[in-house]
Amino acid sequence: MKAIVKQPWLAYALITTLFWGVWGAFIEIPEKAGFPPTLGYTVWALTMIPCALFALHRIQWKIDKGLKSVFLGSSVGLLGAGGQLILFQALKTGPAFIVFPIISLYPVLTIFLSLLLLREKANRKQWIGIILALIAMFLLSNPQINPIQSNSNEWLVLAILVFIMWGLQAWVMKFANLHMQAESIFVYMALTALILSPVAIAMTDFSASIEWGLKGPYLAFIIQILNAIGALTLVYALRYGKAIIVVPLTGLAPVITVILSLIIYGVIPGGVLLAGLLAASVAMVLLAE
Repeated sequence: MKAIVKQPWLAYALITTLFWGVWGAFIEIPEKAGFPPTLGYTVWALTMIPCALFALHRIQWKIDKGLKSVFLGSSVGLLGAGGQLILFQALKTGPAFIVFPIISLYPVLTIFLSLLLLREKANRKQWIGIILALIAMFLLSNPQINPIQSNSNEWLVLAILVFIMWGLQAWVMKFANLHMQAESIFVYMALTALILSPVAIAMTDFSASIEWGLKGPYLAFIIQILNAIGALTLVYALRYGKAIIVVPLTGLAPVITVILSLIIYGVIPGGVLLAGLLAASVAMVLLAE
């Protein structure tokens, strides 16, 4: 508790990890009810609005408007939201059990860029935690096997592209925090998410049956706002903390997802999941040092 009080980045990072973990455990409910993930993206973009208004209120509605701020803030948003849209396409033709592990290791790129360009450093315990976190992310990534067979490697190219975009996004977010207000960054993230919403709608198969009731957009809104809040607190975590530590820590959100899923569905975890949970637990302790 003392560490959280002394290190505001840790409090924000833990909120992101918790909220994204809970979000991950429940996000499939609207999808299984018949509400497409592409429309779920659109709902997520809408949930960014109240969080953006909160951010604007904190800075008394004085958003950074310089060209550099607009470029950096929009880049963060486009890399994150654009990567999500590309992920939808990758999962249409590629096996999820390969796509997700590839993407889950995006912190590797963030760490590399932060070491090279921002000259960030970590102590020995934190480095052990970073390595364990990366291992845990791989082990805890979505194990669902997609039966779709593809004669093309397009999905692999798309998965690698998402890996690059999300790894770069986290680094740009940290870099932007050095030059503008965290709240402004999030507002631009919200705007770019909304701008890309028509693309998500265009990707939706409206010929299929879609759930428009309580289990559809309404439940999706409640679940997706957890994602939006987590995105906001991530911006704050990167304002105060090092990217090489914050990103691996928040990347452990699947720990919460797995635990909740095991409880909800009454599933006994296999050896891979147990190893992932153990590695993640140790990583969390070391990264919070």
